[in-house]
Formats: sequence, C-alpha cells, structure tokens
Amino acid sequence: MGMSLAERVRVTVAALMHASGDSQERLAGVLGVTQAQVSRRQSGTAAWSLEDCDRLAAHYGIDVLDLLAGPSRACEALPDARRAQRQQAVSMLERRR
Repeated sequence: MGMSLAERVRVTVAALMHASGDSQERLAGVLGVTQAQVSRRQSGTAAWSLEDCDRLAAHYGIDVLDLLAGPSRACEALPDARRAQRQQAVSMLERRR
C-alpha cells in the first residue's frame, strides 16, 4: 500500500528542503511557527495543516497540488531559481577546497 498523505507531505517537505538548502528554522519563519513546531511536523508527531501546505507551496514557488503529489513531482516543479541557491552554495564550498 502507498504512503499516507501525511507521510507524503513530510517526505516532500524534506525533499524540498534538501533541494533548496532550506533549514527548519527558515521554514518556521515562513510559516510563522517555531523551529520546534516544524520539527514536530517533520517527525510526524504533529500534522501539516492545509494552510501550512499553501504557505509551503508559495514559498517554494510550486502549485499546492505538486506539493501534495509527492517528492518527485514537487522537486520537478521547483523553479530553477530555488534550486540555484543550493547549487551556488555547493559550488562555493567546492571552490574553497
């Protein structure tokens, strides 16, 4: 059986955070909650609300349906500008070596 919607959102948010280089602290600011609340949502001890999903989708520049569809679709929909932030950081780290 497939994963539940709650689990899919958790996995998708984790994938988007990884792809963009966002931290839980940054998402907390976007959502207007504490970093601990984001952590609880990510661990599954608290649920992502529909309002959270709307805000997350807007933050990442994707449609909320892409967010709910899962990590592959959400990351494919992620605008290049959001990806570039992570790629630029990796490039800077590689140049320092």
